[in-house]
Amino acid sequence: MQHGAVDPQRAPTLTIAVLTHNEAQRIEACLRSAAFADQVVVVDSGSTDATVDIARSLGAEVHSHADWQGFAVQRNRLLQHARGDYVFFLDADEVITPELQQEIEAIVRSGERAVWRVRWRMVAFGRELKHYRSTSAVERLFRREMILRYEGVVHEGAIVEPADTPRRLMRARLLHHSRDSIHGSLAKLTQYVMLGAAKRADAGKRGGVLRGLASGSAMFLRLYLLHGGILCGGAGFLYCLFVALEAFFRYTALEYDRDSLSVRVTR
Repeated sequence: MQHGAVDPQRAPTLTIAVLTHNEAQRIEACLRSAAFADQVVVVDSGSTDATVDIARSLGAEVHSHADWQGFAVQRNRLLQHARGDYVFFLDADEVITPELQQEIEAIVRSGERAVWRVRWRMVAFGRELKHYRSTSAVERLFRREMILRYEGVVHEGAIVEPADTPRRLMRARLLHHSRDSIHGSLAKLTQYVMLGAAKRADAGKRGGVLRGLASGSAMFLRLYLLHGGILCGGAGFLYCLFVALEAFFRYTALEYDRDSLSVRVTR
């Protein structure tokens, strides 16, 4: 049999792989939506709340790796624990809708060798942003043996073999609870600003207030006006504002916090 081919005598299996860190508020909905998989595996990054207990009570296979070294390292650890022919990576603040479940199951049954991207349905501050047009698509479903590794501390990407593996876009969308509260959004803002700035520093990019203003302003106008945030009320405004602030502060941190960025990859 060709390497990587699905045994015709056995139905292909699916692992849903989840990263967690203090996700007690969201993890139950996330894991219940993943319960159709043959294996649900969680890698926890040292939660101090009830995340691990909730995950285990729902039947997930939980592994703790508290020595945080970035998102790519944690996803590689998920891969080490995954046993399915296919792996779908699910974040703890995401929920697989019934429509997406049906599409994932059909792909797994097909045995196709490809990488599948999925788009989000955004939820922010307790409201689904129904008029917001999210165009970004993230790679989430893979044949397990095709993934060599993940790279990157933030906005990490999978290195697959062969490199010219076909990319497909799934029709159904993934429900993403992006921001629950102002307090949580401010904490998330700090984390992603410093990780994003460190990534740009490693690439030799320059920062500054003017670069930050240009990036943040362009981001806000694009999301609020072109992507329909303006049609989503106060929640839409806040969502676009926080994403724009992240873009602004990445470049100002790149200028004013540059000497300390190398140590900011920790949680």
